[in-house]
Amino acid sequence: MTTKKLHPSIEEFKEFVNKNPQIIDEVRSGKATLQELYEDWYLFGEEDARWDADRAEKNTEKNTSSIKGGDWLTHFLGSMKKMDPNQIQGQLGQLSKALGAIQNVIMQLQGGAAGQGIKVSAQKPNHPFQFRKD
Repeated sequence: MTTKKLHPSIEEFKEFVNKNPQIIDEVRSGKATLQELYEDWYLFGEEDARWDADRAEKNTEKNTSSIKGGDWLTHFLGSMKKMDPNQIQGQLGQLSKALGAIQNVIMQLQGGAAGQGIKVSAQKPNHPFQFRKD
């Protein structure tokens, strides 16, 4: 069986596709055909802005996967910096009220158990979170 030698530009395009697997995903999803992508690559080259969009999408996917990988705290703190401090304080106030309600329910349930012979010593704090205005 003889192997047919491909044109050098096709070989280069194959290497380009191997370096950029999002191109294959684009073909599989039906957004474009390999022929269209080859023509774009041949006419505009590897450094065209069209490929930058694909690279940016690839980087975005890497960033979201790194957040899942354990960098969520840094992402969360970065998001907190972008928020309005008054909005954060309001949300924390609501969270404090919700925690207080949960504590009341738990104390009532434990109070019922305490009547059956189980001793529970619980102090209700005035505010679970103490925040001071600057």
